[in-house]
Amino acid sequence: MANQSNAVQSVTITNLEAAFAGESMAHVKYRYFAKLAREAGAEDVAKVFEATAEQEILHAFGHIDLLYPKALLTPAKSLELAIEGETYEYTEMYPKFRHLAVEEGNAAAVAEFDEQIEESKVHAANFKRTLEIAAKRFAALAKVEERHANHYRATLENLQKQA
Repeated sequence: MANQSNAVQSVTITNLEAAFAGESMAHVKYRYFAKLAREAGAEDVAKVFEATAEQEILHAFGHIDLLYPKALLTPAKSLELAIEGETYEYTEMYPKFRHLAVEEGNAAAVAEFDEQIEESKVHAANFKRTLEIAAKRFAALAKVEERHANHYRATLENLQKQA
């Protein structure tokens, strides 16, 4: 999986992360351009941007498959990574961006970063809550599966005694 620690990572991983970011950004940018084109009455242009956006997201998925192999990515691990990412956004990334925007006197950017800090906190809390609920469900399912296994084991033992 993508290296999230401070350890040195390979150039390939760094490049995959940059490619993933670039393709993801292109996807969103082209969706935005399609929205603007549609608002301007240029439906044909909007459709071109949307078709290209779909290709860009497929490229991003190809890169992320290499960064986070499906075989190693459980729902719980995905939630943990999402919590880590959202926490980074509201504790480090956006506060740093906000500070620099204040220094430059860009009030609109400050307001945007403030909003994103709050939303990232909400997203992290939602992911944490989902992970906690999932953990409880998995614990309950494990107990049910254990009862089933014990029942099957007892049934098998009875059959073996009768044989």
